[in-house]
This record gives sequence, C-alpha cells and structure tokens, in this order.
Amino acid sequence: MSQPLPATEITALLGRGTHFEGKLHFAGRVRIDGSFRGEIRTEDVLVIGDGAEIDATIEAGTVIIKGGSLTGSVVATEAIELYVPARVNGTLRAPEIFMDKGVQFSGTCTIEPVRASGPA
Repeated sequence: MSQPLPATEITALLGRGTHFEGKLHFAGRVRIDGSFRGEIRTEDVLVIGDGAEIDATIEAGTVIIKGGSLTGSVVATEAIELYVPARVNGTLRAPEIFMDKGVQFSGTCTIEPVRASGPA
C-alpha cells in the first residue's frame, strides 16, 4: 500500500521555458512555472508560480497563484489564494478567496460554496 504524499510535495512541475497547450487532468499537487493554454482539472492543488503565463479554464480543489499571469476562469471547491506579484484577469469562484495586497486583479470574484463536478 502506498503512503500518502506530504501536503507540500509537488507531484509534477511544468518549469520555466515549458509551453503546453491542451487538457491537463491530474491528482496530487502540480506547479506550473511555464506557459499553459487550455483546460486544467483536478480535485487537488494547482500552484501557479512566478513567471507562469496561463490562459485556461481551471476547476480544482485549491488554486494557489504565487505569481505570473492568469487569464481565464477559476472554480475551486476549497480555496483560491493570490499572492504578489500575481496578475489575474477573469472570473474567480470559491468558498474562500484570499488576495494579497498588491495583487493585480481584473474581473469578477464570487465567494460561495462550490460543488465538485462529477458523480456525487
């Protein structure tokens, strides 16, 4: 039987200089520091790092934006966290949203419970 990963362990990384276009579905904790365009789905954690350029529709458990730029929509069943120097343009929806002082945000922000997609 495999042991669960520590909460901070990264299971995959799209590093600086990487460019990905398409659909990314995963379990665990994934960090993106490169360029991504498309769709991201997970029940776990997505970390968007400094230098990332994301244009996507995101459905996740938790989304942590530590920097970079994000254009698109984010729906999280747990929380969305935005930290300087993040730049976000789009829609955010989650039961908890944290926005650091100095984050550049343009769009709509809805704080409400979100049901996970898929079978109940």
